[in-house]
Amino acid sequence: MVQAMIFAAGLGTRLQPITNTMPKALVEVGGITLLEHAVRHLHYYGVNSIVVNVHHFAEKVINKAYELEKKYTVTIQISDERSCLLETGGGLKKASHYFQNASAIILYNADILSNLDLNELIDHHFHHKPLATLSVRSRKTHRYFLFNENMELCGWKNMLNNEIKICCSKIQKLTPLAFSGIQIVSPEMLSLIQSWGNVFSMTDVYIRLCPFYRILGLFDKQSLWFDIGTPEKLNEANEHFKNYNL
Repeated sequence: MVQAMIFAAGLGTRLQPITNTMPKALVEVGGITLLEHAVRHLHYYGVNSIVVNVHHFAEKVINKAYELEKKYTVTIQISDERSCLLETGGGLKKASHYFQNASAIILYNADILSNLDLNELIDHHFHHKPLATLSVRSRKTHRYFLFNENMELCGWKNMLNNEIKICCSKIQKLTPLAFSGIQIVSPEMLSLIQSWGNVFSMTDVYIRLCPFYRILGLFDKQSLWFDIGTPEKLNEANEHFKNYNL
């Protein structure tokens, strides 16, 4: 069974002052919260067992999650991070007991608005059997994953300070691609991160593990993608949504 985790615990600092009074996951695009967009997207592709982590305005997110559980006839479990915000990797580690029967786990950033074909992502992952498959796009950003000609992850680059982490030897050419905020990991990932600390990101996980495990990128060719990270991006998404329905 493919399960999912929606990362909804973030503080949403880039969306201030909006997130001074509400969690980022409950910001609305087209009259629908980002959390509902994510749940509806997963449900459409048959992913009906979902974990949502919470921290900032946790009770509001929990109440909305239970409302969506009834609306979409899905199962939503809450991973409570109110005592400490754990980042994405630490969040997955804390929630790992919810995924004992999972054949794969989709990890979904709550601030992403996308019409990604999740069946394509799932099929690609099961066919190639990597440790993880990352949805990536060609877009301008400050941080890029670096892939070889086989779309295998080999490194990471920060454009702001020109920091580069190359994880594989004998590399002739690497292509920089931007992460789309949606990924799928194999259950093996859960055992690999159990010995890590409590607070770490999935980016750290991938960079440390890619010399030893296949981590693939899958190019996202879909038309709709927004990172609702700033008030300007939120306004842009709302304008677009007037003429486009997920």
